[in-house]
Amino acid sequence: MSGAGTEPDPHGPPLRRFIDPAYVPLCRDLAEVRERIDALDAQIVALLAERGRYVRDAARFKHDAFQVSAPQRQQQVFDKVRRLAEQHGAYPEVVDACYRAMVAGFIAREQQDHAQMMPIQEGKA
Repeated sequence: MSGAGTEPDPHGPPLRRFIDPAYVPLCRDLAEVRERIDALDAQIVALLAERGRYVRDAARFKHDAFQVSAPQRQQQVFDKVRRLAEQHGAYPEVVDACYRAMVAGFIAREQQDHAQMMPIQEGKA
């Protein structure tokens, strides 16, 4: 059985098929699949950068580390993205895991940003 323990040929033919007769292939070969995933990764990273800028700005509105972590808001986000995953046909468990890791990373970064800020005195903006 050739191929076991080696990387797949990116330009080779499919080696398996889905049992579901309604499945419609998206790409002609693995190279095209990877190309499309790479394009999506570029978009995802750009969106993460934009999200990070908003997270940084949010630190201005919080008194302390508890408000930065905002556990109730975290749960709202996790619930929302699971619903969105189901609406879009994404794997809910993957979306949930990604968001939990992402939110933890953003909170850690926001904690750092918050610690480098100074409070605004009453009456002064």
